[in-house]
Amino acid sequence: MNIIIYGAGAIGSLFGAILSKDHNVFFVGRKPQVQAVKKNGLTITGKTKIHSTFSFHESIEEIAHDADIIILTVKSYDTKNAAKNIASVISKQTSLLSFQNGLNNIDDLCFFIPKKQLIAGLTSYGAMYKKPGFIEHTGIGDTIIGELDGKKTKRIKDIASMFNEVGIYTDISASIHKDMWKKAIVNSSINPLTALFQLENGYLLKNPILQELTHMICNESTAIANAMGFKLYNNEMIDLTEKVITNTKHNRSSMFQSIQQHKKTEIASINGYLATSGKKKHCNTFLNEILIQVIQSISCL
Repeated sequence: MNIIIYGAGAIGSLFGAILSKDHNVFFVGRKPQVQAVKKNGLTITGKTKIHSTFSFHESIEEIAHDADIIILTVKSYDTKNAAKNIASVISKQTSLLSFQNGLNNIDDLCFFIPKKQLIAGLTSYGAMYKKPGFIEHTGIGDTIIGELDGKKTKRIKDIASMFNEVGIYTDISASIHKDMWKKAIVNSSINPLTALFQLENGYLLKNPILQELTHMICNESTAIANAMGFKLYNNEMIDLTEKVITNTKHNRSSMFQSIQQHKKTEIASINGYLATSGKKKHCNTFLNEILIQVIQSISCL
């Protein structure tokens, strides 16, 4: 397959490098990453070890090949701009797979890309952007993809096989919207705390106070999801959150990395979306709102 990775940061670079074992992969990234890889190649360390040259570009328009699939891994606040750029070159035969945090990405993509071409994906793989050209693979987690209507189509089976064949073990979801909410609950519980206290994920289970606070946030976010019509259970979501923390214990969450790099965070599309949804349903949103305020106070808005 011809694959374009749009958003060659930590997870995009990792997945693209692994997929390149069997497929033609082209990367679109920011200038420092592109220049570093063109000069010295891409180096991945940790649980995956790769050092090789790849086709990196600053613009999708520089890629001459039509893509069978575009994998979108940009931050949620860049989704609309990315969608505009992709819409200018995407063919009707190309599928766009969104591997992004947050709950508003699919809606944003639908403004520019036909809904029938969209697929949603979730992963709890851990990856850290060390510096331009260097990525550390810190944790192996679950990866799920699904058609927006829940159907088990040929293309979703083919894409799952593509990932599984290179070692990114991937399941197909019949309820990807519910799974996106579950991922948002997990992220709402982990990311802001690790960013605020400048901690690797695993420390949230080592400190009893932080572990209890993680549970409290998880319960509040789960209550909001239930009010929105998703049948979830507190114990189930706490177990899932702790599983992700354990599997990525040496990882620095994407929000923590954004704070370190003096970049804007995705707090608005995670805790912000949850709080806004919760208010509409008259839910308690106190903890999510506190987290929004404190993260915005220390981040680059």
